Amino acid sequence: MIRRQAGAELCAVCDTDAAALVAARADFADVACFGELADMLAAPLRLDVVCICTPNGYHAEQSIAALRASVHVVCEKPMALRRVDCEAVIFEALQRSRHVFCVMQNRYSPPAQWLKSMIEQERLGRILMVEINCYWNRDERYYRPNGQPHAWKGTQGLDGGTLFTQFSHFIDVLYWLFGDIDQITARFANHTHADYLPFEDSGTVLFRLQRDGAQGVLTYSTSVFERNMESSLTIIGTQGSIKVGGQYMNEVEYCHVKDYVFEPLPAAAPANDYGHYKGSAANHHFVIQNVVDTLLQRCQISTNALEGLKVVDIIERIYAAG
Repeated sequence: MIRRQAGAELCAVCDTDAAALVAARADFADVACFGELADMLAAPLRLDVVCICTPNGYHAEQSIAALRASVHVVCEKPMALRRVDCEAVIFEALQRSRHVFCVMQNRYSPPAQWLKSMIEQERLGRILMVEINCYWNRDERYYRPNGQPHAWKGTQGLDGGTLFTQFSHFIDVLYWLFGDIDQITARFANHTHADYLPFEDSGTVLFRLQRDGAQGVLTYSTSVFERNMESSLTIIGTQGSIKVGGQYMNEVEYCHVKDYVFEPLPAAAPANDYGHYKGSAANHHFVIQNVVDTLLQRCQISTNALEGLKVVDIIERIYAAG
């Protein structure tokens, strides 16, 4: 993604996994490769940005290390596993006058952009109800490849839980569209992963939108048989109703809004394909484009550190309510 983006240059690659580092040296023969982040940050390289694409539990400490080296940070979701760690990252960024870009690429899909414009224009009137459904498959192929526990997926310290690893994108879309939530109640269950997963695989969360007072519900599961089923958002307002669904919240399934004629949207990007399972939309190139454009002062950052913190804060409060 970096090499394809005009205005960006891949300067270095770092991986603590020896086999991955060998592969990186083969794939990026003209790029400096390192086995430790500290060595890369200390090397005489002209680094402007470091992309943190590691297990969730490392994001905060590695972001802080990069910021202390006076480079900007692109951090994969989630920004951290605790709000207090997000605050530490933001403090360091402010001290160094550096940006922290949070990877929430689902915002760039055509349905998400359309939803944002509909909400900002108040096309649906007063929002009454919001429903999010996320029904995915993550089975032993994901958590126990070859019958052995994964190095970090499904661990409390490095994974953190289903809302952090699988569904934080949809918490982000909720916050991006409607702001913060309160009056949270939650119920969790571990239906099909109890033998090896220390946290829930399914949950139902009731909440209220602070801004509109609307009632909301989030239902999610990774126990769906064999493959992902649905990621959907339904919005009921006084002047219209919308449902964006499909496997990855990538299709407008229903739109009936006062004095509005829906026009078909451009096709959404396909999901990231990891072989036996699929993830969210493959929109990461928009993230890198925004990094370049922001640093060249062509635009503003599209997913800032405060928004990354709020996603973690909401997830923390959901888990505390269960």
